[in-house]
Amino acid sequence: MADLQTVIAHLDELLESGAFSDYGPNGLQVPAREGKQVRTVVTGVSAHGPLVERAAAEGADLVVVHHGLFWRGQPLEVTPAMHRRLAPLLINDIALAAYHLPLDAHPEHGNNALLADALGLDGRAPFAAHGGRPLGVHGRLPGDGLGVQELLARVQEVCDHDVLHVPGGPDRVHTLGVVSGGASDDVFEAIELGLDAFLTGEPAERAYGAAVDGGIHFLAAGHHATETFGVRRLGELLEAEFGVRHVHVDIRNPI
Repeated sequence: MADLQTVIAHLDELLESGAFSDYGPNGLQVPAREGKQVRTVVTGVSAHGPLVERAAAEGADLVVVHHGLFWRGQPLEVTPAMHRRLAPLLINDIALAAYHLPLDAHPEHGNNALLADALGLDGRAPFAAHGGRPLGVHGRLPGDGLGVQELLARVQEVCDHDVLHVPGGPDRVHTLGVVSGGASDDVFEAIELGLDAFLTGEPAERAYGAAVDGGIHFLAAGHHATETFGVRRLGELLEAEFGVRHVHVDIRNPI
């Protein structure tokens, strides 16, 4: 059990949440009553209705997500959709915190670092700057690299998601860039770096031409699927640091 403000301060410091120019606020988005103690933390990728309802059913005191409730350009009134998301939080006195770009970028616990770990990338370096900080990593696949089909199979296993593949690179892949989520345009920087392949989550139409003309393999393994890693890790870290109960809720999203 831990004080809510202590938990949030710990996450803010760990992720350097104030160092990013982001599309929405990072940190605590929905507070709880003063002096709230956290016994159960629920983590998930996106703060939509099904997730917060599951969190309430789990008896959550705090929900930590990657995609929060508030985004630049959204309606300024509380819409019916926003009401569905807020009501379980407010009725059950559940706080909600969100970490977007800071969680993509963290060099140890971020989505891209953990994806790179799972894929066995060596000699890693940061790239793909967003919000003033690099989010992605690129590196070398172990040994003599991987055949294209081997790489696709490994990405599918790691992300538990079908992989969209635009074949534009060499038969054997030695170097790979990784930027989770909706980062198709970072393929252009991957091409400039001379990488053999680039992995993101959600594809844009223009990525096809970029890949075939730029001589690179383009892989998209799902926006949601490539961003489950970091927020789950945050829950595990809070469990270890504060002794709270952690429940990761993975509501599958095909996009």
